[in-house]
Amino acid sequence: MSRITNFTPPVPGPGGASSVDQAGEGFNDLDIDSFLSLLIAEMQNQDPMNPMDNAAMIEQVGQIRSIGATNQLTESLSSLSANQQLVTASNLIGRQVKGISDNGEVTGVVDKISVNIDENDRNSRTVKVHVGDRTMDIDNIRQINQQS
Repeated sequence: MSRITNFTPPVPGPGGASSVDQAGEGFNDLDIDSFLSLLIAEMQNQDPMNPMDNAAMIEQVGQIRSIGATNQLTESLSSLSANQQLVTASNLIGRQVKGISDNGEVTGVVDKISVNIDENDRNSRTVKVHVGDRTMDIDNIRQINQQS
């Protein structure tokens, strides 16, 4: 298998962190499109007298499929987790809870729940629990009391 020879190593930035460190985990953050671009570049720049082995090509295609399956699984689990939070929060309506809001500790009966959707990522949402005029993330609930 040939190598891409015009690779430039990361340059240390402020505080000694390399550009790869600042951008993420390097190859761990490689998405399917970037992977395919690298594969195509590798094929275009291979030595015609010593082309890529078929076994290596099949292995890389298998890796592409694995990345795609992992991405789908991650998206499915994220959606399931968000839905589970909503179900859990809806079961808290009418129950007394104790937790932490942005303004400090909150104790009281849950009036309602709401879902905030991130404007930058429409798939990211946060479930909020309302106790009177105070609001807290469902993750910040520390105690749930039995219903009377």
